[in-house]
Amino acid sequence: MDWLYLRRRAVNAFNLMVSALSTIFGLFWLVWILWTTIDFGMDAINWRLVSEITPPPGSSGGLANAFVGSLMMLGLALVIGTPIGILAGTFLGEFAIKSRMGGVIRFVNDILLSAPSIIIGLFVYEMVVRPLGHFSGLAGGLALAVILIPVVLRTTDEMLRLVPGTMREAALALGAPYWKVITQVTYRAALSGILTGIILALARISGETAPLLFTALSNQFWSTDMLAPLANVPVVIFQFAMSPYEDWHALAWAGALVMTMVVLFLSIVSRMIISRGKI
Repeated sequence: MDWLYLRRRAVNAFNLMVSALSTIFGLFWLVWILWTTIDFGMDAINWRLVSEITPPPGSSGGLANAFVGSLMMLGLALVIGTPIGILAGTFLGEFAIKSRMGGVIRFVNDILLSAPSIIIGLFVYEMVVRPLGHFSGLAGGLALAVILIPVVLRTTDEMLRLVPGTMREAALALGAPYWKVITQVTYRAALSGILTGIILALARISGETAPLLFTALSNQFWSTDMLAPLANVPVVIFQFAMSPYEDWHALAWAGALVMTMVVLFLSIVSRMIISRGKI
């Protein structure tokens, strides 16, 4: 028997075993977190959770105002961040593929992409909250939009660069102007990837707490005023989890369970879009 062959097989088996154990180790913590969230959160899943506002200590209630506030700020972040991210990604993917400016923008975008969200929250606090003189849902939506933009930008850039140049050349050869080539050819070819990036960005900002502590803060009462402090699920979970009241703990777990299911649903949808490659 060739000893070199046996040595390679032994090294391969060892590496395979270490990889499998590492995978099991990572999955164990993921399953434990999901099981704990479901176990503690299911006790407070009921109709009051989505029909009543956050209660004072010792009273029954739900998270209806927090759910509505989160949806409003997420919607504002999508409306502001998605067009900016797609247009900036289009500039990089179509007009600045190999230019020095494109490289600089990608580098800056990567820094923004990995920046701690609490720094973005502090930035929006200085730019919006301090001039206005109070916390607001508008500031919260802007902070989430700043987090969303680099994700959409990077995804759009990558997806457009994957579109073969021959498709553009074929459309240009038929006499189509370049703006029509982008909107009718490259966007359609990269649509599934761009939508996936938007969904993943939405999943990321759904659970952000730190930037909202500096911008939207929270509101104990029902409010849809974007120019005032607005209740939202991440901050309510943080506040209720830190409180000494058991009923607030139960609501915090229920809110965490709902947010986990939303993020899981968005992740599954994005995977389905990627696997199908089209809508």
